[in-house]
Amino acid sequence: MQEDNLTVGTEFFLLGFQGNQQSNIFLFCVLLMVYCGTVCGNLLIITLVSTSKNLHTPMYFFISQLSICDIMLSTDIVPNMFQILLNDGGAIAFLGCMTQFYFFGASEVTECYLLTVMSYDRYVAICNPLRYSSIMTSAHCVMLAALCWLVGFSFALIYILTISMLRFCGPNIIDHFFCDLVPLVEIACSDTYAIELEDRMTCFVAVFIPIIVIIISYIHIMVTILRFQSKVSRLRALSTCSSHLTVVSIFYITLLSIYLFPKRQTLNLSKVLSLLYTVFTPLINPIIYSLRNKEIKKSLQQIISKYVACSTNILMY
Repeated sequence: MQEDNLTVGTEFFLLGFQGNQQSNIFLFCVLLMVYCGTVCGNLLIITLVSTSKNLHTPMYFFISQLSICDIMLSTDIVPNMFQILLNDGGAIAFLGCMTQFYFFGASEVTECYLLTVMSYDRYVAICNPLRYSSIMTSAHCVMLAALCWLVGFSFALIYILTISMLRFCGPNIIDHFFCDLVPLVEIACSDTYAIELEDRMTCFVAVFIPIIVIIISYIHIMVTILRFQSKVSRLRALSTCSSHLTVVSIFYITLLSIYLFPKRQTLNLSKVLSLLYTVFTPLINPIIYSLRNKEIKKSLQQIISKYVACSTNILMY
């Protein structure tokens, strides 16, 4: 017995932003520049951390992992948006939609846990400085990063398996610019109670537990910093946390505003907020870590100096 437009044979139509052709072309140009900046900025951080010996520390290792996560998120979402903007919408097959949602979910959950591990790294560095090198060894850092990626891809797989059991028998028009959970649940014509219950449970584990760990870590960090006698030591300790706190705040404010209160938003507001954390946040992260970090600036200057010196030597010969 043949089922009604399910799984492999299903096709969705993504509406994206409904505007005139000129506004879509303008948004396309903006997103193209943002995407190029995101990829170049994050690749630069990955290259600097990989090649500069003074950046071979746990904190910068986790920053490079965050950059990989940001590149994956942008590459998963933005190229398909170009097609939607240029064609006033675009069709996507069920398999393509699930693939996009899989990598989107994996990158989001992985980033949640990477930010948590980075807060733990700052906690150990400030609250247990004498034991820092023995706790945050290279093997331990690699294990923590691998665990973050494993958890991210595992949670995304759970969502995919549940969504694949939904029936889509209507017009299958998604009023969004990418395949996200809420728009997919809204157009499903089967019972969505199971996936909504699963969503609440996984959100607690994937989002709220990391938030709780980050808050507890920074409470201990602030208590320890306040015990420092020297004002210079306090400022130095705070400066090592400021970039991470900024990234955490931007990421979680936009994420929670979308998924904690989805029914209180208009569709356009939901799209704008989604655009912020899927497209602009991956661009902002490398800017925050590079502009407010002297060691990254120093490493960049050293690489530029070496490149200029090599170019000069080649031209002389």
